[in-house]
Formats: sequence, structure tokens, C-alpha cells
Amino acid sequence: MADHEKHPEIGYNLLKNFDSYKDVSKIILAYQEHYNGTGYPKGLKINNIPLITPLRRSLPYPGNLTTLSGRNRNSEIVRGSTVKIEINRREVISTQKELSELIGCPGYEGEVGAWLLAKIEPLVDKAWKDPLGNILAVKKGSGSNAERLLLSAHMDEVGFMVNHIEKDGFLRVDTLGGIDRRLLPGSLLEFRSTAGQPVIAVVGIAPPHITTAQQREQIPEIRDLFVDMGAGTEEEVLSRGIDVGSVGSFHSPFIELNEHRLLGKAFDDRTACNVIIQVLKILKNSEPRQTILVNFAVQEEFGGAGAIVGTRALEPTHALVIENTIASDVPDTPPRKIITRLGDGPAITLADKSVVVPESVVRRIKLAAESCGIKYQYKKPVYGGTDAGRIQLTGLGVPTGVISVPCRYIHGPAGILDVEDIEATIRLVAAYSLL
Repeated sequence: MADHEKHPEIGYNLLKNFDSYKDVSKIILAYQEHYNGTGYPKGLKINNIPLITPLRRSLPYPGNLTTLSGRNRNSEIVRGSTVKIEINRREVISTQKELSELIGCPGYEGEVGAWLLAKIEPLVDKAWKDPLGNILAVKKGSGSNAERLLLSAHMDEVGFMVNHIEKDGFLRVDTLGGIDRRLLPGSLLEFRSTAGQPVIAVVGIAPPHITTAQQREQIPEIRDLFVDMGAGTEEEVLSRGIDVGSVGSFHSPFIELNEHRLLGKAFDDRTACNVIIQVLKILKNSEPRQTILVNFAVQEEFGGAGAIVGTRALEPTHALVIENTIASDVPDTPPRKIITRLGDGPAITLADKSVVVPESVVRRIKLAAESCGIKYQYKKPVYGGTDAGRIQLTGLGVPTGVISVPCRYIHGPAGILDVEDIEATIRLVAAYSLL
């Protein structure tokens, strides 16, 4: 354990010896005298003074590095220069809405992919769609180092596939990805017809009046449910462009519940797609030293083929997976089971069911957050899994971290998230990209 980790009060004692916080150089030099060589990534500078060790999140000092240097709150200090990070909230929300309203079930992400490709082409040096449907991109770095950072987010959402049509026009479906069966009866679904038109339907179940008490207490199996699109015959279903193999997702409106809470479908993982788009806009007007790679991956919810293929093509040296994760800050949940909370900032994964994040990667993420005064939280181990587990096994190995935006009710008809968490995640990923 490094000296500053054993004795965080040392940093505070150093700070309180200065009557004025204007002379940042002296503060940083004092930090270097105590902390030099502690293993943190080098290269971060303030006023051209290298910062070897970041201020700890728990350190009781007034303000943060951004305010200490007298910079605007929207300016993040990275690599010895002030990078202006301006985030337009209305633009973030409108992008979230557009992404949420698209349909992109595993293996059927074409609608989402086309939208994303058009959006990022002006922001990168090269963007393309690979044979599997991934949207890949490269923004060349300005430095001489060989670092290649992959930003990865999946664009598919959990959904449904028609596997049988009854003679009287009801559909039988199977799930694509993990869906909580408790939420299905009464849910609205939206399918795409062969002509690309929306077809709305509802998930039905035998009414309570004709079921036993035991049946009503059981969680229904997907095979016991049916989907009603209002058709009276199999022929009518086919005439409306729905057949075996048609896919659909939940039909849920995008709603701004208040000034910072949003409700909608497919937030997992369209929120991360939104984050990467906003980060690319920031990087377009800066000069990251490392090359930035992007994979909007297909099929994360159904095997993860997109992450594997995309990572092989891009050959990163390290990676960040951006995700939505479980916010379980709801009534009757004991504290130990609250995985993340809305409003507490981006969640840093230490370990989940797919990956144990290397300590060096966790340190680097925290360095980016703490050097820019970004509030963050930990995702409690070891719930869930992401594409990080697949990316890290590519080639000779890719050190991979995970940063997530908390979201309530993921893999259900609609989720709720906090736009301030999205904005903080954008800043954190941008800062990490500029280290």
C-alpha cells in the first residue's frame, strides 16, 4: 500500500499549510515530494507541473483541482492543458430519446447501426460497418506512443422473436436476452413488419377468473404467455408483415419525468452509445495522444459475438466498456444489496461475473475522475457481466475497465436514469481518453 493510501491525512496537512489555493504549483510539488513513484500513471500536469498522484476522493479538502486552479467548472485539466468540456444537456437528452426509440434486438441491430454510423462519421478519421454488423471507428492520436484505447458499448437490447403463430392470430414468442418474466403480462411490445412498419401488441395471459390460486402465485413461463396484436387469423398476421422470426422489443414512451430523471426503454446500452457520441464530440476539438477506437457492438445480450470480432479488428492495447448497470436503490432493499444509486455518479466496476478489472486500470479510472473532481461510486461486486470479459481475452490480452451509468429496472419495459450521471460519465470517459 502506498504512503498516501496508508495516511491520507498527510495530503490534507500539506494543503492546509498554504494560506492561498492560488499557488497550485507549490501544492503539486509538495504532493510530488511525498508521493513520487507510487505507481500512478504519469503524464498528467497542472500548470505544466506533473501530477504523479491524484487527490483522493475521500480527502477533506475544500474544492477540487478544477476549482483550485481557478478554471471554469466545465473545464477539465488533463495533460498540462485545460480541455474545455462543454456538455449540452438538451443535446444529451434528445440523443437519448432518439436512441431509446430505435429497435435493435440481438442480431437485428441494423436500424441502430445505421443511425450510429451517420452520427459518428463526421467525428472520427474512419468509421465503418463490419460483416457482423458492428459499427467500428478510429480517431488517430497525436502522440508518438503506441497506446490504442477502445471505447466499447453494445447497441442491441433485450427483445422477443416470434416462434409460432396460432390459427386464431395469437403469437408465441421467445426472449432474446435475459428478461424478468414477472414483468411480462400486460406489457406492450413493438414489432417491425417486413415493410419496416411498427406493429403494436400486448403480452397476454389466462385471466385470473379461470386460474387456480396456485397458478396465480407462480411466475409464468414464457411458453405460457401469448402476444395479441389484434389479429383474428394466422392469415391476417402474415398480411401485416409479421411471421415466424419477426423480432420486437418493449413499446415504452420516452418521458422526461423532471429536469434530470428520464424514463424509457433500451437504456441498456443505448445510454453508453450516447456517452461515446458525446465523448467523440469533445475529442474532435482536442488532440488525444492515444488513438481512440470505438466499437458499437452487436449481440451483447445474446452471446457477445460483436465484442470479440470488433476487438480483433481494432487491436486495442487497453479498453473501456461503457454500460448501464443495476441501480437497486428502491424500497425494501438492504444496503448491502444496493449495487449502485441514481445520482451518485458513474459506477466503476472492480469485479463482476465476467471480469476482475486489473488494479492498474482501476487506478487509472480513479485518476481521471479525481483529477477532474468527478463524483463516482463503485458497482458492488459481483453482480452481472459485460463484454469486458470477452474483450480482455482477445489477442494476447487487453486490460479492460468498466464504467457504467446506473439505471433502475434494466431488462424491463422501461428504466429510469439520471441525466447528471450521464453527464458525469461523459466527463470521466473523456478525461480517461486524454490521459
